[in-house]
Amino acid sequence: MKQGLSKPPGIIFSYFIWAAFSAAFGWGGAAEAAQYPSRPITFIIPTQAGSAADLPNRLLVKAAEKYLGQPIVAVNKPGGSQAAGIAALAVSKPDGYTVGSTGHPGLFFAPIMEKVPYDPVRDFKQLMQFGALNIAVTVKGDSSFKNFRDLIAFARQNPKKLTYGTAGSGTAGHVLMELIAKKEGVQFTHIPFKGSPETQVALLGGHILVGTGGFTHTLFEAGQIRLVLMIAEKQSAIYPTVPIAKDVGYDIPAPMLLNVAAPKGLPEALAKKLEAAFTKAIHEPSFIKGMKDLRLDIVYRNSADLTAYVASNYEVFAKLLREMGLAK
Repeated sequence: MKQGLSKPPGIIFSYFIWAAFSAAFGWGGAAEAAQYPSRPITFIIPTQAGSAADLPNRLLVKAAEKYLGQPIVAVNKPGGSQAAGIAALAVSKPDGYTVGSTGHPGLFFAPIMEKVPYDPVRDFKQLMQFGALNIAVTVKGDSSFKNFRDLIAFARQNPKKLTYGTAGSGTAGHVLMELIAKKEGVQFTHIPFKGSPETQVALLGGHILVGTGGFTHTLFEAGQIRLVLMIAEKQSAIYPTVPIAKDVGYDIPAPMLLNVAAPKGLPEALAKKLEAAFTKAIHEPSFIKGMKDLRLDIVYRNSADLTAYVASNYEVFAKLLREMGLAK
């Protein structure tokens, strides 16, 4: 009687070794992707609750739950110009159950200006971009400063007397104002706060002359603050009369991205599933309405385009900050 073929002992041993490693490190291939996700997903937001970046991220995760079939729990981890939350994402297990936002300060400024425990380009799997933050230079509604050139003129005549507040050292507002000061040969005085809400309170209270960073659109619409400059790559359709940096002579990159990323090592099958879910989420009526209510533009880049975008902008800022003497 013909006997069935049997696997040599070496092959059987290798198979069990492979299976053990697959279980230990979460390598499940197509079978794992089919079952994913089987439990709630954590979404790390590296800013304060209620901040300019917090609200749109929460809108997105709520819309994406429909396409992943599990709750997505938003967790705020602020600190260190977003470096604290981004570092937490970097060291998370790449199993698809921890994703988050890696905003511009933690990608393009903090790693260049100070030591951080992650590489902004190599330590993340960028999944998609869904929007762009409104970052602006603001003054009180009744301020004598009518435009950005008024600020420069005041600073030129009054060294160090132009006080500007930001959401912290190493944020976009801080870095870009210092770059402008160096280009103009003037001196500002930087006042860091814990976040953009505190900056706005200080501005309205007259404790600083200028606020730089995120802002509350209702304050603008009520005339309590005036926008004298938007830090953006292109003119906002929502704020078409506010000049951007290039309009007033500053050719400074402004990658104010809102994005979704995961730790490096995320299996490609899970990455594709997450990218698809979050991409579908930006077409949800609730998300579109929410972004409109927040006065934020929806800006989309897929994983490949966003990965290249992050790498190129990091190189630009590394060169720029070294030239300005702001790099570590």
